[in-house]
Amino acid sequence: MSALTLTACGAVDNLGGSGDSASPKKGDDITVGLLLPDKDTARFEKFDYPIIKKEVASLTHGKGKVVYANAEASPATQSRQFRQIVDKKVDVILVDALDAKAIAPDVQKAKDAGIPVIAYDRLAQGPIDAYVSHDNELVGEVQGRAIIEALGSKASSSKIVMMNGDPADPNTAKFKEGALGELKDKVQIAKQYDTDKWSPVLAKAKMKKAIQAIGLNNIAAVYSANDGMAGAVIDALKEAGATKVPPVTGQDANLDAVQRIVSGEQYMTVYKSFLDEATNAAKMAVDKVQGRDISFDALTRDTVDSPTTKKIPAMLVPVVVLTKDNIKATVIADGVYSVKDICTPKYEADCAAVGLK
Repeated sequence: MSALTLTACGAVDNLGGSGDSASPKKGDDITVGLLLPDKDTARFEKFDYPIIKKEVASLTHGKGKVVYANAEASPATQSRQFRQIVDKKVDVILVDALDAKAIAPDVQKAKDAGIPVIAYDRLAQGPIDAYVSHDNELVGEVQGRAIIEALGSKASSSKIVMMNGDPADPNTAKFKEGALGELKDKVQIAKQYDTDKWSPVLAKAKMKKAIQAIGLNNIAAVYSANDGMAGAVIDALKEAGATKVPPVTGQDANLDAVQRIVSGEQYMTVYKSFLDEATNAAKMAVDKVQGRDISFDALTRDTVDSPTTKKIPAMLVPVVVLTKDNIKATVIADGVYSVKDICTPKYEADCAAVGLK
C-alpha cells in the first residue's frame, strides 16, 4: 500500500528573513539537545537518536554534536534532563515530550534563555518554535479503517476492544479521534481503555479484564494504538486460549510486530518513516540555529495549534499501512530491517509463505 501523502496547509510566515542568511547566526560548531521519552518503544534508541546524531554531524561537516538523554518513561526525569541541557547552553533543543502539558515550563525556560525548541514526534505545550511528526489523526484513521476492512460485512455486529495510549501524550487524543471517526457507529466498542505511559504490562492487564467481561470468543478485533501494546494484547488473547487471534492493529513497525504480521498474529501496523522524521528534525534544528530561513520554511509548510501556541510551523511526514503484502516495499526497502532480521528460524516458514526470502 502506498504512502498516504499529506497536503501542506501552505507556507508559513517568514521566520526572520527574506532568504538564507549571508552570515549565519552560528557556524558548524553547534550543539543540539535531544530528549527522547522511553526505551520501551524500540525505535527511539535504535533509529531516532542514531539518525539525528549522524545527520547533525553530516550537516555541520563533523563539527556539530548532539547531547542526548532518554527519560525512560518518567516525566519528572525528562523535566530534569530538559533543565540540565538548558543549563549546558545548547543551541537548540529537540524534545519528544512524555507529558505535553507538564513540559511547558521547561520550554519557557529555554525560550527565556534564547534557545529554540522543536517538538519532535509529540506536540509539547509552551512557546514551541516548530514541530516535526506525522498526521496523528490520520494514523488513527488508517488503524480504524483496517479493522473495518478486516471485519467486512460482519462489522456492524462485531464487538471490539480499544486499547488507547497514554492520556498525557497529546498524540493519543489524535489517534483516538481518528480511529473513532472510522469505528463509531460501524462496530460495537465493547470496552475502551487508556494506558498510562503506553505500558505493555498495563495493556495486558486491561486486555485480560476485557476478555473476562466480554468473553474471548465475542471479541472480533482489537484496536491497539501501538505495537508494544499490541504484543501484550496478543499475549493476553493467546493465554486466554485463542487459537486464532482476531485482527489487532499497531503502530511504529517494531521488529517483533513485523514478525507477528508475517506469522498472522498481528493484522497491521502503521509504518512512520523514522528516517524521514529524524533526518528532517536534524535539518530543522541546524537550519534554525544557522538562520537559514528559506530552508527552514521549506521544511515546515504545515502549521499546527497546541493549547498554548497557535500556528506552529510544522512538518507532517506521510504514513504507510504495513501488512504482510508490503513489507518488502516499506521497512526492507528503507533499510530499517533486512530479511535476515525478520526471518529468524522461528519465522522462516511464515516468511516463505509471504515471499520473504
